[in-house]
This record gives sequence, C-alpha cells and structure tokens, in this order.
Amino acid sequence: MSNAIFAPPTPVNEPVKGYAPGTPERASLQAEYDRRVKTTIDAPMWIGGKAVETKDQRKMTPPHKHAHKLGVAHFGEAKHVRAAIDAALKAKKDWENMPFEERAAIFLRVADLISGPYRTHINAATMLGQGKNCFQAEIDAACEYADFLRFNVSYAQQIYRDQPISSPGVWNRLEYRSLEGFVFALTPFNFTAIAGNLPASCALMGNTVVWKCADTQCYSAQVLMEVFNAAGLPPGVINLIHVDGPTAGDVIFKHKDFAGIHFTGSTKVFRHIWQTIGNNLPLYRSYPRIVGETGGKDFIIAHETADPKVVATALSRGAFEYQGQKCSAASRAYIPESIWPQVKKELLADLAEMKMGDPRDFKNFIGAVIDEKSFDKIAAYIDALKKDKKNVQIIAGGKYDKKTGYFVEPTVAVTKDPKSTTMCEEIFGPVLTIYVYSPNRWMDTLKLVDATGEYALTGAVISQDRESILQATNVLRHSAGNFYINDKCTGAVVGQQPFGGARGSGTNDKAGSYLNLIRWVSARTIKETFVPPTDHRYPFLG
Repeated sequence: MSNAIFAPPTPVNEPVKGYAPGTPERASLQAEYDRRVKTTIDAPMWIGGKAVETKDQRKMTPPHKHAHKLGVAHFGEAKHVRAAIDAALKAKKDWENMPFEERAAIFLRVADLISGPYRTHINAATMLGQGKNCFQAEIDAACEYADFLRFNVSYAQQIYRDQPISSPGVWNRLEYRSLEGFVFALTPFNFTAIAGNLPASCALMGNTVVWKCADTQCYSAQVLMEVFNAAGLPPGVINLIHVDGPTAGDVIFKHKDFAGIHFTGSTKVFRHIWQTIGNNLPLYRSYPRIVGETGGKDFIIAHETADPKVVATALSRGAFEYQGQKCSAASRAYIPESIWPQVKKELLADLAEMKMGDPRDFKNFIGAVIDEKSFDKIAAYIDALKKDKKNVQIIAGGKYDKKTGYFVEPTVAVTKDPKSTTMCEEIFGPVLTIYVYSPNRWMDTLKLVDATGEYALTGAVISQDRESILQATNVLRHSAGNFYINDKCTGAVVGQQPFGGARGSGTNDKAGSYLNLIRWVSARTIKETFVPPTDHRYPFLG
C-alpha cells in the first residue's frame, strides 16, 4: 500500500459551450437529440449493480410533446426498497475502507466522462426528459455536475486535512468516518446536476446510498447510472430505485440503519420527512443527518438609482429561464415607481423576443413546464390573478395550453398588494409578480421584503448607490442564503457561490462547498500517548 499523500487535480469550472450556429457542439447535440427521439429505452432500477425490471412500467414523455414516448421506467415496491438497503449495507464495509484517492478517482472519472464523451448524451436526455433548452441543459447536466464532482474531491481533502494540535508526548488525530448505516438521497426533476450530486457527494465520503430520483427525471437518471458504471463505481454503492414516495419512506424511515437523508424538493415534503424522522428516533442507531434544500420565493429589489436595462434583464432571465422551474427563480420583484416605466418597457421588449416551443429548435428560449400536475397548479395561480381585477394587472402572458405540451406563457403581473398570494407562495413556474413602491419608502420596502413569505433562499438588490446596497445587505441579512448585488438571483456556480438557504428554504448546508460534505462524515478523535504515566500521583500531592 502506498504511503504517499496524494494531491488530486486542482478543480476548475468546466467551460460552458455556446452552441452557436455552425459550431460542432451544436451539430453533435442536435444529432444525439434526434437519435433519442427515434429510440425508446427501458429505464430499470439499479440495485446492487444489477438492472431490475418490473411489470409496473410507466411511460416517459417529453413535457413539450406528451404524446411522444421516450420509453418506460420500471417502478418497484417495498421489497425493492428493502433490497436496495440490503445492497447498500452489503457494499458499505469495502467502500468505506477503500482509500480516499481510489474513491476520488472514480468520481473524477465520472466528471471527465460527463464533460467528455457523455456530454451530448446527458444534455440531450435533459432536454428531452426535463424540457430544458440546450444552454440550460449545458450549464446544468454537463458543466455543473462535472464541477460538483471535481470540487467535492478538493473539499473532501480539505476536510481530511483539518487536524487538531498535539502536545509534547501526544499525537492527536481526527478520523472522518462515514456515517453508520446507509444514506437516502431524494432528488428533484429540475437539475440533473443535483440529482447526480446528492448521492455522489455522500458516496465520496465513504457512504453507500439508496437514491430515489423524481419520477420525471428517470430518463436522464439512466445516463447518470450508465456513467457511474462506466467509471467503475462498485455495485451497491449507489442504488437507484423508482418507487412512490410513501412506499420508500415507509421502509427507509423505519430502518434501524437509516443514517441520513440528502434532499432537494418541496418544503412541505421536507417538513413531513423531518417530523417522521423525529417520531422514529428510538428506532435508529444514531441521530440521522437531515440535509435539505427546499423551496424559495426569491426576490429582486431595485433602488431608484438602478439602471432600468439591468433590472429588466435580471427579471427576464431570473424569472423565466427554464420556465421559472428553479428554486432560485425570481418570482417577486420590488421596483421604484420612478424607474418603473422604463423597466416595464425594457422587460416587455425582452419578453416579446422570447420564443416558446420544442427545445430541438435552438431559437426557443422557453419550453414546457414539467408535467400536467405542475401545469394545472400554475394555471390556477394565473386564473386567480386574472380574477383579482381590483389589485392586479397582467402586463404580459397569462395564456397556457396543454394540448401538445405543457406550455405556459411567461406571465408578469403588477399588484397593488405586496402581501398577495403570488407575492408569498412558491409557484415554481414562469410567473413573476411585481410591486411598484414609492422611492421615499426604500427602507420600509426592504423590511417588507424581509417579512414577506416563509422562504430565504435567493435574492438580489440592484443599485448604483453604495449606501443603499449596504442597507439592503444588512436589512436582508437573513432573507436569502444566496444574495446577489447587481445581478439576477439565479446561476450559482460550484466553487464560487455555495448554494443554500434557511428559514423555509432548507438547512443551508451549502451544496458546492465543504460545508455540505462535512455533514456526511462522523469524526472520531484519536489520542495516542507515547510514554504513558505509571503513577497516579500528581505533583501537587507531594
């Protein structure tokens, strides 16, 4: 066994390809997209390194063309959850005892495969299965996921290097053990990178994982499992299951070896999970780690000195990229009446240029929302806005159609009531509500922003006045875990802006930093005394 201390490659952010007309990446992605459109696949579960197929086969469809069949996902039941747990526990000893550099090498290889030969595969699968345009797929599925994997290796080594001091005759050490048991990763549809990172970050630290992806992300999850296998991840380290949420929870949260959950999803579901874990505490070997990033009602507030074009761009990009289906998406905005006419003009001009349709057409900025349930929820919010003629004026969008795909127009509403429903509740769709305030009520509006809603994920202030930026930074200190100055409130980059929020937005364990990885280890202090005492008497007894 080598006694060297290895230094992994220094991580750098994966360059984002532009997909401009005539570029090779554009041609190769379109070719892969077309190939997948003409091909159907089976999406099995992966338990103990084996593909598991069942009779419960559910159709996978693109959200922009729900009549088209991409293939079928094989769904399981409680026995498959138990099998996945058994596989994870069986693989645990060998995996946690594997030298860190060997575990790291596997995930570094995953990063190079994802950003290299599998790049078009993961991007095309994300475009088809989750309805992202080429750029949104690129920054997510290829670049951000590769970043997570590479930076996590560096952060893990940072954690392992953090050691206590020692006194003369004593050597003090900290050992960072994996958690005792298995980890449950419950992942969302909207980011392929998150779906891959939640199980992989836990596994990197020596844990074995039961992974349940969102039903609407089964298609691209298969590419992730294919890459894990190609990179040499041992069987049972990450076990992918397709089961209904209550079925999975009923088995996992009652198992004595449940060690933690890595979650991204809704606040309501996360609170229910937390409560369930609390009720079941006597069943567990240890107190489970609970790490979650949940909802957001993210804001942009502009000062009267803000450049209207900067504000409009932050709103149009922040609210409507990926149809507003980002937990960080701008969904409420506060604009001073002194600049509102110009901001409105610029915003409407941006929206007029945004085309909506199939992501195969690279001219389309907007795609469909993820599924019919989401479509119906968003449509209900828009209908409620239309009915409130006393307080609300819809200045853009407001139409929706699910005949071919689940399409909702980018919708902008201006409200007189800053505490109205769409200023407070998470919609998770392309709906932006704006409150126009008097510039002389700047400080009052900052306090209003802080007091509105239950979330604290992302937010932004746009201003050319430094004092107002400082005021916003202080008043909104606990209003957002990711706070942006003169930028939109989306687009966190691994290694640059660790991501997460508090209040109703989660545990703020900051994916893309060592703060997240440290939750997946349990430290053991080791003290070794070289010449131990042989007499119980201390000098003061003389």
